Amino acid sequence: MTQLVHLEKQNGIATVTLDNPPMNVLSKQVTQELKEVFTTIQEDPEVIAVVVTGNGDRAFMAGADIKEFPSWIDLEKEEVKKVAKSNHEVFNLIEQLEQPTIALLNGFALGGGCELALACDIRIAEDHAQLGLPEVKLGLLPGAGGTQRLPRLIGEAKAKELMFLGDSITAEEALQVGLVNHVVPKGEGMEAALSMAKKVSRLSLQALSRIKRAVDEGADQPLEAALENEVDLFVELIKTEDAREGVEAFIEKRRAQFTHK
Repeated sequence: MTQLVHLEKQNGIATVTLDNPPMNVLSKQVTQELKEVFTTIQEDPEVIAVVVTGNGDRAFMAGADIKEFPSWIDLEKEEVKKVAKSNHEVFNLIEQLEQPTIALLNGFALGGGCELALACDIRIAEDHAQLGLPEVKLGLLPGAGGTQRLPRLIGEAKAKELMFLGDSITAEEALQVGLVNHVVPKGEGMEAALSMAKKVSRLSLQALSRIKRAVDEGADQPLEAALENEVDLFVELIKTEDAREGVEAFIEKRRAQFTHK
């Protein structure tokens, strides 16, 4: 069986490439391989930052494999639920990964592709990319977290508009509504993503992971509880070797050498 998700690692950066031509769609095999790859990353202490992209320049991921849908329709409800939950399990794994994740959208990011991008921390889009959740046009709804992650990112009203209409938007439009962080010219996305990942990889994973936790956990908490969580994470962090190194390096006017401990 041909491998559809590839993992490369260099200098603390893991690059995950979707390779399911021609449009890198989210099939059952891709879902399983994403789970395996991100489990490997999760357990690798040498990985500090992750870049996720699609092979080629046509698509990051142009949605789910629609050819698999007819087989779902005749399944019992509990079986359909298992299928839907398998996608949630993988995207939750990616979202909850300790390391910061950067999605490089080098083409269509539709349906499951948009939902995969939403599970990442940062999104960089090449200027020819198009994003959207078109499931309503199939009589369906975004079933891999889109109905929950998109409103949390860009607000309920705009998220509902995009999901009600099912139309795709350009990279520039996505930038304007806060769906992507940066837009770069076609062909320059990987350079931009790796440049950001390199900056991140020089920093302390002890600090990066707690910043990520503070933001993600705090989003679902009242402010008072979120601030208390921030205090707890700060107390944990100040006791790490990296915190000591970072403070000493600043005082000594040198670059910190973090060991992620």
